[in-house]
Amino acid sequence: MAHFAKLNSNNVVTEIHVVKNDVITDSDGNEQEQLGIDFLNNLYRKDNVVWKKTSYNTKNNKHYYENESGELIESDDQSKAYRKNYAALGGTYDATRDAFIPPKPYESWILNEETCNWDAPIEYPNDGKKYGWNDSSNSWVEMNYI
Repeated sequence: MAHFAKLNSNNVVTEIHVVKNDVITDSDGNEQEQLGIDFLNNLYRKDNVVWKKTSYNTKNNKHYYENESGELIESDDQSKAYRKNYAALGGTYDATRDAFIPPKPYESWILNEETCNWDAPIEYPNDGKKYGWNDSSNSWVEMNYI
């Protein structure tokens, strides 16, 4: 299945639609984004909607596949990494980077130019404990569960 993100006039992702692969495949067996765009515009009878194909298997500029156990494994063929990230509702499409950027989770977080994802200004602690981000103190805070 192919996924397409619907963008508003500010390039914010407002909807994500699934299209069968045979709809976007040309007679030579190659996927064509424009075929999916044409299909969706015809389906919804609109010509002024901006659609962008997105890959459900792409995150942080890497392509993954699901193995038999349901684990996500990094693909050997990274040419399949598409537009940096899977589109997220409320996220944006950046035409300059040809990338989907998820919504910024905290004001202090910084856009990682390589992954087009957001990084905390301080690295997550690597001590096996669970932490949550506290933006007012600009720090990771240990989560204590009952």
